Amino acid sequence: MATTVLVVEDDRNIAELLQMYLEKEGYAVTIAADGGQGLEKFKAIQPDIVLLDVMMPVMDGWAVCHAIRAESQTPIIMLTAKGETSDKVQGLKAGADDYITKPFEMKEVLARVEAVLRRSSGTMPEKKARRLTFDKMTIDMDAFELTVDGKKVDTPPKEMELLFYLASSPNRVYTRNQLLDEVWGFDYFGDSRTVDVHVKRLREKLEGVSEQWSLKTVWGVGYKFEVI
Repeated sequence: MATTVLVVEDDRNIAELLQMYLEKEGYAVTIAADGGQGLEKFKAIQPDIVLLDVMMPVMDGWAVCHAIRAESQTPIIMLTAKGETSDKVQGLKAGADDYITKPFEMKEVLARVEAVLRRSSGTMPEKKARRLTFDKMTIDMDAFELTVDGKKVDTPPKEMELLFYLASSPNRVYTRNQLLDEVWGFDYFGDSRTVDVHVKRLREKLEGVSEQWSLKTVWGVGYKFEVI
């Protein structure tokens, strides 16, 4: 089973960004929008780790941390805009395992999550497979290799990333804007037709290879990797 993460954060943009990056790494993520909801969801799902904001409505992060520690030793990483040493000390005294000050880099958050989980369990968290296999096709993102009908096909990185992303969720439909956000990133300001161009190039490589899967256009919506 995937490692479960509870994100308790009242800033929706930050919460959804954390969810996106964590899920890309194979974590199962649940979001709570305030401290009270966070405590309820903690009791309901019993996550493997909690990312906990400090300044929130209903209950602040300190109170939630104390409440969790009263019944569980689940790892907690505090997320806050406050960077004073006294705030860090308060968080650690409340029972937090680590403390990250906003604004933060997502790579730092992922590294901290892995480190805290490793310290608490002695093992690395489970990650999503980076190698997908279908009839007559293998997408290997660790080696950045696309193998089609037994032959390696020269494929640029963005085409690989796009194909891997679509194939990771078979039969799920994605809009062009979703694909731009997920594959190209939130800071990409190019035209959505970029997706169309990459899909067209992938189809040229994959057309007619197998009847069990295909890259499908969902008119008026976007694309999906269809598996029969």
